[in-house]
Amino acid sequence: MKNIGLSDKEARVYLAMLELGPSSVLEVAAKAGVNRPTTYLQIEELKKKGLVSTQKKGKKDLYIGESPEQLEAVVAREKKLLESKQDVIKQTLPELMALFNSAGDRPSVRFFEGKEGLLRMQEEFLKCKNKRILAIANIDNVDELFPNHPDDYSDRRVQAKIKSRFIYTSKKGDFIKSAPERLRETRYIPYDQLPFSADVTIFDNKVAVASLHGQIGGLLIEHRSIADSFASLFEFIWKLAEKV
Repeated sequence: MKNIGLSDKEARVYLAMLELGPSSVLEVAAKAGVNRPTTYLQIEELKKKGLVSTQKKGKKDLYIGESPEQLEAVVAREKKLLESKQDVIKQTLPELMALFNSAGDRPSVRFFEGKEGLLRMQEEFLKCKNKRILAIANIDNVDELFPNHPDDYSDRRVQAKIKSRFIYTSKKGDFIKSAPERLRETRYIPYDQLPFSADVTIFDNKVAVASLHGQIGGLLIEHRSIADSFASLFEFIWKLAEKV
């Protein structure tokens, strides 16, 4: 019920009415486990969706749950509303993108909160236009937060034909090797020489910095000279890693 657009309490009230048949609000409230004022509100919302009808029995109002076939109409309305929103986005997107791009050379910074935010930021990596990603990370923190990382992200990166050069540190030692078939070059630096806890990814004209433990989140900086500077820093560490 909730997956097709009903709230938790709407679903409980509707299911209660289906089981009871014509019933008073007190009976519906008791069956649904919802207090009476809230039950009234849920019934009104369900009426708007075409899932409840009423009938009089003497002076008493009785409420009836309409056939579950009506749920198809609910889904159809939700679909039509979604299509309407998509049309609005298509119409306004060019203007919004013009505003977004009008910042010129000023750095654009976007913030991403929590694990879900980092997953959204990760999607930006897969849009990489120059098909090259540079990254520095503590792989222990990556594996702890994203245990399915190789399957969920790396496979998609390979499918997108994006090459990766990866500098990593780990308390487990050197266990991730370069793999041409995975479009991956790696270099390892022992944790005691690089006690790194963040994750830095450089691609196109962007730099993503993520915190993988404690207050989880990240930021994505879009600025050519900043990205170039981080890329130069990466190359410097890459050469040091070879000597290590």
